[in-house]
This record gives sequence, structure tokens and C-alpha cells, in this order.
Amino acid sequence: MPRRTRPRAQDQRRQRHKDVLHDQGRRANDFRCVGCRLDVSVDAPGTAHRNHCPQCLASLHVDRRIPGDRASECRGRMEALAVFTRPDGEWMIVHQCLSCDELSSNRIAGDDNALALVRLALRPLQDTDRASRTLINL
Repeated sequence: MPRRTRPRAQDQRRQRHKDVLHDQGRRANDFRCVGCRLDVSVDAPGTAHRNHCPQCLASLHVDRRIPGDRASECRGRMEALAVFTRPDGEWMIVHQCLSCDELSSNRIAGDDNALALVRLALRPLQDTDRASRTLINL
């Protein structure tokens, strides 16, 4: 059986750029969820600065103090801990950074998974220690 030889460099066909294959239809500010790997659009009903996944509610630590400033250097994964409501009735999600333990709150968006929000709202009834730690840290 004859041995295959590698083609010379000038005989090889050049590869296409990866953006030709993978970036079709994606906008610059859209992101991929760190939890469920869903491609998420930053345009969301009910919020101007989306930084969490509407499906699994996971987030990245991107904002420092002002929503949308994207000034945090941590960039750690943030886990959704709980939900609470403001006096005007608006729902907020409490996230905790798994890298630096900082807590932050984000407005829910109109297209967030309702089942995931209800599960998050009922979580304090399962684990009362976690709920009290969250409230003490706020």
C-alpha cells in the first residue's frame, strides 16, 4: 500500500475565515449564556441593560455600580439567588458572583422564563438559611 504524502503548502487550499461560518446574524452586543449556552440578544422588553439569560437567569459580573456601565473587572459567573419586588411591584433578581461573592440586583425582562422565576421565588421556602444570608447581605 503506497504511503500518502502531505501536500505542499502552495498546493493546500486556504481556509475561510471563521466569522464567515459562525457570525451570521449575530450583533456585536449579543452574548452567549455561561449557564445554558443560549445565544441571548441584549434587546429585551422591560429593561435597557440586559446582562442575564432569559432561560436560566445566569449572568456575568459585568456591571460595577451603575446598570449598563460594564466597568467590573471580575467577569465572574453570577448565580441567581432570589427574587424580590420593589414597592412599585417591579420584580428584581438577586445575583451573587461566584468569584468575588458580590451581590447585585437586576430587573427582570419581559421575556424571562416564568417557570424559572417562580422556582427562584419559591426557593426560600426550601432553604431558609440561604434566604436569611441573602437578606443580611443586602
